Amino acid sequence: MTELLAYDHVQLAIPKGGEDRARAFFVDLIGMREVPKPDTLSPQGCWFAAGEVALHVGIDPDFRPATKAHPAFLTSDLDVMRVRLEQAGIACRDDKPVAGYRRFFTADPFGNRLEFMQKV
Repeated sequence: MTELLAYDHVQLAIPKGGEDRARAFFVDLIGMREVPKPDTLSPQGCWFAAGEVALHVGIDPDFRPATKAHPAFLTSDLDVMRVRLEQAGIACRDDKPVAGYRRFFTADPFGNRLEFMQKV
């Protein structure tokens, strides 16, 4: 039996025409960089990366935000990330504690749930 080694990427859906808002959020605010998509794929949507983290943002014509399912991003400084988001007018909320981590939840500009965590 083969074993899973890691995630290659996570994909979030956004509505048609949302790429510029996604770039503003994930690049300008969160600090990821945009990476090129292969020419064989749809030109819609966009891909982002930071270190070993890969995020694919795809267009869904029947878009509904993911309000429960979510990626959890590990950050080196949770407080800096939270201040950056809150200063941009993005609401952040604490949740039940998880041993070994500090964390909070927020949403991207489309309402997709996101978690940010820091190991302690």
